[in-house]
Amino acid sequence: MKRSILFIVLVGWVFQVFAQENYKGVDPNHEVRFYRAKEFYDVPLIKQVDVDRFPKNVIFMIGDGMGIAQVSAALFANKGKLFLNNFVYCGYSQTQSASDFITDSSAGGTALSTGTRTRNGYVAKDTAHKDLTTILEYAESKKLKTGLISTSAVTHATPASFIAHQDARESYEDIALDFLKTDIDLFIGGGYNHFARRSDGRNLLDSLKNRGYFVSTTIDSILEKGSTKLACLTAPEHTGRLPERGNMLPEATRMALEILSRDSAGFFLMVEGSQIDWGGHNNDTRYVVQETLDFDKAIGEALKFAANDGQTLIVVTADHETGGMSLLGGDIEKGFIHGGYSTGNHTGVMVPVFAYGPGAFLFTGIMKNTDIFNSVYKLLIAETRE
Repeated sequence: MKRSILFIVLVGWVFQVFAQENYKGVDPNHEVRFYRAKEFYDVPLIKQVDVDRFPKNVIFMIGDGMGIAQVSAALFANKGKLFLNNFVYCGYSQTQSASDFITDSSAGGTALSTGTRTRNGYVAKDTAHKDLTTILEYAESKKLKTGLISTSAVTHATPASFIAHQDARESYEDIALDFLKTDIDLFIGGGYNHFARRSDGRNLLDSLKNRGYFVSTTIDSILEKGSTKLACLTAPEHTGRLPERGNMLPEATRMALEILSRDSAGFFLMVEGSQIDWGGHNNDTRYVVQETLDFDKAIGEALKFAANDGQTLIVVTADHETGGMSLLGGDIEKGFIHGGYSTGNHTGVMVPVFAYGPGAFLFTGIMKNTDIFNSVYKLLIAETRE
């Protein structure tokens, strides 16, 4: 009997891990090397704001797997116009981890969230297994509002690195438990099963409700709720691809900014465009371009807010590049892209960094991924900022 129970638990764990990671790998029968635009979107010129002061708010935006080629492909696919065009302060980030030349998302996310490089697979833990304080936790300690948005599960490597502390990125149920050890105000993304259909039988949704969270599986009615704490779990595992999920990421970003800005104290919000990485793993140019354009639209929502607010720093970067993507041809007027790839995995090339708003001048030149955290900390958290 005990062996049967152990076997069932083990099978369930393996299934959950596979479900979380099944986007990886190239299927030669389903490679898509071309993107042909069916529509384009307008990109207005966003006014610049004073950069020579400290921000009240920070919006940290991570395009998972987004290198220069991915940004270029999206730019040319929309006739040479992205919301990213409005960022005049730009640089490059070196993405290596403490253990590997080529980082994974958990170590890459940890470097961005804590300012410390760690081993691949670790989530906000240093190489000696000690917890690292994340920028979100620092923001909480200063009584700022905090939020996470992701098109993956919120328990996946990148969002997890801002809120959880685990030795293994695959510990999804333990990562979900870590959400209850924080005072995060808002999180939106997949991962419902890790909160509600757990191997230990616990229903963390009840725990969230008892702590004052409005819990939902859609973003449609979030703004109508008076609750200041929100947990929106949009899918059992990961949220679907763009055609399935629709305008979820830009809308979630807009809603989160409206909610978090209701408090005068300021806020920290992390927004991840997760599936740019997955398109790279699949060597799928259409997937990459669609996801990067969707991420750019979310950046557009952040820019509109920041330009109107004048007190908000936006930092856009990536944890690593995926796919070794290159552009082998294209037509800017038609929005046509021919992509090529050198791998189905991550690469060690530098990734872009873009900044807008107060303090944006600190995010230029060639830097390490940990330098991005250090600059955000200096601008938003450090006592000397006063």
